[in-house]
Amino acid sequence: MAGQSNSRHSWRRDQAKDPYFARALREGWRSRAVFKLDEIQARQHILCSGLTCVDLGASPGGWSQYIVRKVGPRGQVWALDMRPMEPVPGVTFIQGDFNSPEIFERLKDTLAGAAIDLVMSDMAPNISGNWSHDQPRALNLAEGALTFAKKVLNPGGNFLVKLFQGEGFESYIDTVRPKFDTVRILKPKASRPESREVYLLARGYGM
Repeated sequence: MAGQSNSRHSWRRDQAKDPYFARALREGWRSRAVFKLDEIQARQHILCSGLTCVDLGASPGGWSQYIVRKVGPRGQVWALDMRPMEPVPGVTFIQGDFNSPEIFERLKDTLAGAAIDLVMSDMAPNISGNWSHDQPRALNLAEGALTFAKKVLNPGGNFLVKLFQGEGFESYIDTVRPKFDTVRILKPKASRPESREVYLLARGYGM
């Protein structure tokens, strides 16, 4: 228990010193992760008016907040997560495991035939610090996101997914490349420098 208490205190100290955390609170964003997406958008222009997008692992909803502002009233946004999420105006939220056939059928019903331009995933497992344990779990989430994207993306659609550098990282990239026209690895400034976290952006899904 003492170790858990010290860990919580350390996390709070880190958050208090984090300018992105403070800025998110000040500007009304639900998480600091929005600034990672904002930097990716500034460099890669993956969001535009009228876009259709699915946000996987969306809770607490920071990315969904940002996406819906960029796609505007002509766009559509669906958010999925096993955890609850407070409503975001303009976003259709489905609670459940996106890998579940039942949840996928629910999504298909709400899509009502809409074709998806972009699938995004900022999912990560609860990090224990033991990377021999954490890395396979992170890759499993990324693999699930890719399988999902291949089911719903328009030809020519795009895929953005969080990855952690380590065992299996290069193999995952090799799996993605044949399905898309281009693949880039991005490291936003809002990602903590010491983190293994990066983002893979794949453009031009070819089925």
